[in-house]
Amino acid sequence: MTDPQAHQRKQRLAAALDALDAAFTPLTSQPFTVEGCTYCYPPAWLEALGRPAHLVPEEMISSVASEVPSHWSDFVTVYRRMTPRIVRLLVTGRLHVDHGLIASRLLTAGWRDWTAAERDALEEVWHAWWRSALSTYPGVEPVTGPLETIAVCTGTTAPWLDVWARTRTEAADRHLHDTLDDWLFEWQLADLRLGFYNELHATPELLPWLLSLEDGRIGAAQFEEVERIIAYA
Repeated sequence: MTDPQAHQRKQRLAAALDALDAAFTPLTSQPFTVEGCTYCYPPAWLEALGRPAHLVPEEMISSVASEVPSHWSDFVTVYRRMTPRIVRLLVTGRLHVDHGLIASRLLTAGWRDWTAAERDALEEVWHAWWRSALSTYPGVEPVTGPLETIAVCTGTTAPWLDVWARTRTEAADRHLHDTLDDWLFEWQLADLRLGFYNELHATPELLPWLLSLEDGRIGAAQFEEVERIIAYA
């Protein structure tokens, strides 16, 4: 089920991903000497990773996306060069790596300290991805994945929850129902932390937001559970 602007939002996301590639081109188009753990990766693998980013085989991207920073002598540059490839695969549902881990790695790589063009391009992807994710039900994946990635990277759920509140479509409401079912399981909502290393404590922003939603957005049974969590908080 889609909202009337679903196609337009998908087009915006596609354009944002292309703009992300373009913003990183000065960095990714040049070869780079990659030094890392040769116990885990043979020299030929590291050499392949040092090619211009668009030439790196796709099957290598997930390894880079999830690998611990200590495996690289220059983690920031390695991750930064691969970010457009990682983000495109993640957004299109083709990167089978935990969303929270990608967000945590981007924080470790210091994405907020990259060039203005790179930061702006990433932020546009976050906005386009979130709106596109809310537009279609069922989607490529549960919207908890995009929300976790984006919220952890930006340090807050608030602006993304505001977009959700303003998106009055059946698709967005069904995503909300499914997401609440997930968060309410074993009362995770009482102390919900996002990011692979629990960088973002989401509960303080989520509980008042849920209560602020218009009548009918949340089913009676789910709303009762939210109120119980608040009462015991």
